[in-house]
Amino acid sequence: MKAVRKLSLVAALLAGASLIPGYTQPAQAFKLFGFNLFGSEEETADVIDPVRYAATLNLTGASGDLKDRLEDGSALKSDEEKPVSGDLGLVIKAREDRDRLVAILYEEARYGGVVRITIDGQDLDRLPPIPEFDHSRPVPVVVTIEPGPEFTLGQVRFEGDAASIPPEDVGLKPGQKAGSVSIIQAGERVVQALKKQGRPLSRLGTREVVADHATNTVAVTLSATSGPVAPFGTVAVKGSRGVDENFIRRYSRLDRREQYSPEQLKKAGERLRELGVFSSVNIREADRLAADGSLPLTIEVADGKFRYFGFGAEYSSLDGAGISGYWGHRNLFGQAESLRIEGQVSGIGATTDLNSFDYSAGIIYSEPGFKIPELTFDASLRAKRETPDVYTANSITALATLTYELSEQDKLTGGGEVSWSQSEDAFGKNEYLTLSIPLTFDRDARDNKLEPTEGYRFTASTKPSYETYRGTFFSSFEGSMSGYLGFGEEDRFVLAGKLSAGTIVGGDRLADIPTTRRFFAGGGGSIRGYTFREVSPYNAQNEATGGRSYTVANLEARIKVTDKVGIVPFFDVGSVSTEIVPDFTDIRMGAGIGLRYATPFGPLRLDVAVPLNRYDGGSQYGIYAGIGQSF
Repeated sequence: MKAVRKLSLVAALLAGASLIPGYTQPAQAFKLFGFNLFGSEEETADVIDPVRYAATLNLTGASGDLKDRLEDGSALKSDEEKPVSGDLGLVIKAREDRDRLVAILYEEARYGGVVRITIDGQDLDRLPPIPEFDHSRPVPVVVTIEPGPEFTLGQVRFEGDAASIPPEDVGLKPGQKAGSVSIIQAGERVVQALKKQGRPLSRLGTREVVADHATNTVAVTLSATSGPVAPFGTVAVKGSRGVDENFIRRYSRLDRREQYSPEQLKKAGERLRELGVFSSVNIREADRLAADGSLPLTIEVADGKFRYFGFGAEYSSLDGAGISGYWGHRNLFGQAESLRIEGQVSGIGATTDLNSFDYSAGIIYSEPGFKIPELTFDASLRAKRETPDVYTANSITALATLTYELSEQDKLTGGGEVSWSQSEDAFGKNEYLTLSIPLTFDRDARDNKLEPTEGYRFTASTKPSYETYRGTFFSSFEGSMSGYLGFGEEDRFVLAGKLSAGTIVGGDRLADIPTTRRFFAGGGGSIRGYTFREVSPYNAQNEATGGRSYTVANLEARIKVTDKVGIVPFFDVGSVSTEIVPDFTDIRMGAGIGLRYATPFGPLRLDVAVPLNRYDGGSQYGIYAGIGQSF
């Protein structure tokens, strides 16, 4: 006769794996003649009636990852040096430990496993209600675990509205390991699959899990109810005092009476968080449909700090240090309009001549949801002084753009720009006044903007321009593609690559094109190992002229050593040419290694690079520091 056990508490036992012992406290202190020999008085005072114990963990038939999980999961063993509060506290800690260890066995599909615990030689389940142990030495606690055989999935049956969903689609395939987590997650995926059909009232019904100990298999039966297909209904807004409720409702795009979609709810929450004006965003669904068959929603938000300021710093051994500061307001007129004033000084340390420092200042205004939720208006005014080794330029630029969100990944930006610049370079001293129409397409399919491990990003831009002093028409065209591919557990190894290229069409002479619009390469965001804008065509007098075209490729291997620290070997290569199409007659390469340290606002970056074919008298190496990955 088959031995059959019904596991109706799988979810509860699984939850037991996350229990936190409530009776563990820091190690007991010891005093002699009024002096503390070890521990601290504060630690001892925190524990009422401290009881010390000694734990022994016996694992029979467990090896590999299972053995490691059980050893790590036993709080009795890991907290052995910490006293518990009273004899009853030790018993409660042991019971919690048993629940936790049983949950781990169930997660590993060991439904025939046994966990036995004895305290001071007595079985845990046979102890009196108020136990008393011998305190003349640490109380011995023995945990014995017999994992038993691994169970696999047998018959899987979906009933009710779940019957239309293939079990394989939610991760339940007969013959696979029957861990409790995969069974519980399958039920959640069934509900999500039904909700994706536009059915907001989908609920999981019965979940029956039966283990057959004769065949070491588990039979699973799941049922669900889906309810009707429904659209989004009325949208209420709660919590914000500073941001207009109508704007929140409109910008979420949930007020359009479209068919219910969990993905749209998720995107709406992300969209509101990205505004930067809220400290929290929660979208709550009603538990029943309205009279018209729609699903009412409530957007609950909490205002964040609207005003902010900050400072930043970066460093390059070639180009010197840079410091920056900024002040901003995220909700200028009550609809998440932002204003930012910023300034920067760089080149500090590379020279002591103040006139050779780089300076920039700017004021930037942004208005999301301009006229329609998908449109963002941006305007800026910037003044800049640039003094790389190859030229000097002062410029003032006014720019206004509209960005239209084509989809969650795609954006199209267009606008107008007026730029005045005065420069001194290989062509002497010149002034330029340029009118431009910048156009950009951006597709961002990365899984994470700060630390991408898969996906890609593609940008393409053009900038038709007219230089008024010389009557010169010209247009620049640029594009870049970056890709990311993760390997191993938790993507601890990521291969990242980027290819960039550009060309300038028009203008009879190179000198007719403003210096700041010509192409140069080199520096932390380009070919590392060379100084900023060092890579360029040079004239007979060995003066950099800048080019009409360029191509740059970057390759990095991002390797996580720990959860916080990573190393990044990298290789950069590129070329700048005076021709419209790169001729690759002068290819420059740099290589090096970087260090990364993870923070909530992006990785701190430190790169050391050397030029593999340096210019005569050029840089020998470069050290670059900043925030964020290089691309």
